Amino acid sequence: MAADDGNDDDSDAGVAVKTRTRTKRPPLYKVLLLNDDYTPMEFVVHVLERFFGMTHAQAFEIMLTVHKKGVAVVGVFSHEIAETKVGQVMDFARRHQHPLQCTMEKE
Repeated sequence: MAADDGNDDDSDAGVAVKTRTRTKRPPLYKVLLLNDDYTPMEFVVHVLERFFGMTHAQAFEIMLTVHKKGVAVVGVFSHEIAETKVGQVMDFARRHQHPLQCTMEKE
């Protein structure tokens, strides 16, 4: 009788091939801030710092872009996060009685 060396003769000696399915990245969405003639610049800077984690200098630059060009991309996120950010900004603006508009669009 031979010693058991752990090799079973009736096992499949095949090569396992791992198929890799490439998962499609979810679409990203741009969050846009729109200019209006009533919302104070300081309020826009505060919104950018609070909801988008920008430094004061970054927020000030984006605010100027919104002011001069009428619109600026303030971030790019997954659908759920973009939707949440838009909602937060809009709610915050309404609570402070500002007409600031924030929207999102597919990148």
